[in-house]
Amino acid sequence: MVLRRSSDGYLGRQGGFFFQGISAESCGSKRLCLHVLTIPPYSEGTPHVHAGHESGIYVVRGTHTVRYGHALEFSQVLTPGDMVYIPADLPHMPVTGAEEVVVVVARTDPNEQESLHLLASADLGGELPLSEFAGAR
Repeated sequence: MVLRRSSDGYLGRQGGFFFQGISAESCGSKRLCLHVLTIPPYSEGTPHVHAGHESGIYVVRGTHTVRYGHALEFSQVLTPGDMVYIPADLPHMPVTGAEEVVVVVARTDPNEQESLHLLASADLGGELPLSEFAGAR
């Protein structure tokens, strides 16, 4: 057993600040990653997928929107207490409004940033009109 109380974190390539909780790097995990992610107000993450890995998110603090789908054509407003399942390979990104957002992220990839693939707007079928979605600025 490995107890993780505090650690330096890192800026995720997809946006936000990750407290590195449980991962291959922090404690030798083989099939699990569990982090706390803080996303600043008025920010838009970079569209991305986690290739071959599922994600689960628990919203601790802050209302925000997650956009998802092959062209980010769907959106869902998330509030504290919500739990979200993101299937492997599903494009998604967070969009925050006036509140800082804190979520717990669990993923089946113990090397959290390795399966991460950032997507350009061309990968998603064109321009992304981000601010029209609920929870955006």
